[in-house]
Amino acid sequence: MSTDAAQLTTEFVTSADGTPIAYSRVGTGPALVLVDGALCFRDFGPAKALAGILAPHYTVYFYDRRGRGESGDIQPYSAQKEIDDLAAVIAAAGPDAFLMGQSSGGALAMEVVASGVRVAKLAVFESPYVGNRSGVDDVATLRKYLAEGHPGKAVAHFMVKMVGAPFFVPFMMRLMPKVWNQLKKTGVTLPYDALVMDGFVVPTHRLARIQVPTLILGGSKGDAAMKKAVREVAAAIPGAQFRELEGQSHQVSEQALEPVLREFFGN
Repeated sequence: MSTDAAQLTTEFVTSADGTPIAYSRVGTGPALVLVDGALCFRDFGPAKALAGILAPHYTVYFYDRRGRGESGDIQPYSAQKEIDDLAAVIAAAGPDAFLMGQSSGGALAMEVVASGVRVAKLAVFESPYVGNRSGVDDVATLRKYLAEGHPGKAVAHFMVKMVGAPFFVPFMMRLMPKVWNQLKKTGVTLPYDALVMDGFVVPTHRLARIQVPTLILGGSKGDAAMKKAVREVAAAIPGAQFRELEGQSHQVSEQALEPVLREFFGN
């Protein structure tokens, strides 16, 4: 089933602080909510393609996180507000929904379940609890660049200093103006991801509250810090399963995720 824009409609839920959160749904079957990571939204990120490949088996909900796409962004920001946003989308999907998040979206998914929001099962791919790689206060640095009107510098700092991409990646992105302009536009929300990641240290005491069947996924091509983070997350969640996807990096393909998610969620 395709997730072409012409076939999708935008629906809205209202978060606890009154912020409108935009989402789409596609497919038939049990409800499954997808959560994207940094710099992504419904039309720019992995959730749309993953929704398309899963749509024959699930009713897939995917949404614009706060400050992205068609969603609002009532200030001041807090990570709790993003938890409330996702809780509102889950409420629209129903109390027996499955939940899957990638990267910082996986961290957000775990935080929402740890907070007591009811889901049937939880799957997460590579939440990047890799510590502070930059050696500086990332939230303050990102906010400084944004306040100075330099979202491109914020994106470059995130990519190279925080995520660990090679120094030339931002230069390559600039050679694709459409992509680079979109990254700069969503770059205003990078401090939000940093706050959701809470220092990029595995929140073991909060993850221990998760009491639903959980699958933690990582790629075999991840670096040592990412592999360590994924295993620490799996160890922190009571009864969590761990699985490494052969040949996959942080930019995991939907084709690699689809059979694993279907086996875990069923249907």
